[in-house]
Amino acid sequence: MTSTHDIDSLKHTHIFDEGNPLAERNTRWAVYLTLVMMVAEISGGWIYNSMALLADGWHMSSHALALGLSVFAYAAARRLANDKRFAFGTWKIEVLSGFASALFLVGIAALMLFQSVERLLSPQPIHYNEAISIAALGLLVNLICAWLLKDDHHHHHGHDHHHGHDHSHDHHKDLNLRAAYIHVLTDAATSVLAIIALFGGKLWGADWLDPIMGIVGAGLVAIWAVGLLKETGRVLLDAEMDAPVVEEVREVIGDIDFDIEITDLHVWRVGKGKYSCILAVATKADTSADFIREKLSIHDELVHVTVEINRV
Repeated sequence: MTSTHDIDSLKHTHIFDEGNPLAERNTRWAVYLTLVMMVAEISGGWIYNSMALLADGWHMSSHALALGLSVFAYAAARRLANDKRFAFGTWKIEVLSGFASALFLVGIAALMLFQSVERLLSPQPIHYNEAISIAALGLLVNLICAWLLKDDHHHHHGHDHHHGHDHSHDHHKDLNLRAAYIHVLTDAATSVLAIIALFGGKLWGADWLDPIMGIVGAGLVAIWAVGLLKETGRVLLDAEMDAPVVEEVREVIGDIDFDIEITDLHVWRVGKGKYSCILAVATKADTSADFIREKLSIHDELVHVTVEINRV
């Protein structure tokens, strides 16, 4: 008879991700700085007729919204961590926030492109000195925010076994933080482009540089947005069966001494660098699910493993 103690020992938590309190706090500070600079750049671009500066300001407005969404996602994932409705934890709330941030980037890139083309066709006089000062201040704010949001945690998984794997998984990134960081990074890039355009117009009378740089900035934002959409979309759709850990599972099963064959395998992410696995095998040997799980335990990124054994 199984004791109550034994049953309790089999129970486990579905909180697979510990959250990122430091990133949440730093992102909140980045929101405050971004809001102040957003108002300054939009106002300055409007008053001094700089399309590059105005585009940068509107771009920054999307960042304020996206960064706010990131903060909300961190808080929601933390507060709902014990909610039983989430079968594999709340980490994907953060990933969903990253996906939404990427959509904001696509929208703001389209707005920047439209306004830049419009200004290129209908140029207006620009107050260069004032616009350059505001753009430089915006760049400084972006650099401060980028420093706050930079993820300095490098995760290395050196598995000390005969496979000899010692790889650094790119799957350990905080995608919510990465989305916020990319927003700030794109804004810093557009600030640099705005400054170049404004200096070009002031020194050489190249007024066309201002809207051209707005178009270049829109293209840069769109490229980064598409990359972020692909990265977060793969996680949300559980389209990561090409992740290194999948091949590692196959190798572990293939190296078992007796004849055993994988008949079904599902692996998906449930946290930063953490995976759930459902594995079905066929074998003639008298083995157990615990034996298979013990073999797979060498890969500590597998935090939830379900094994089905079919006798043949």
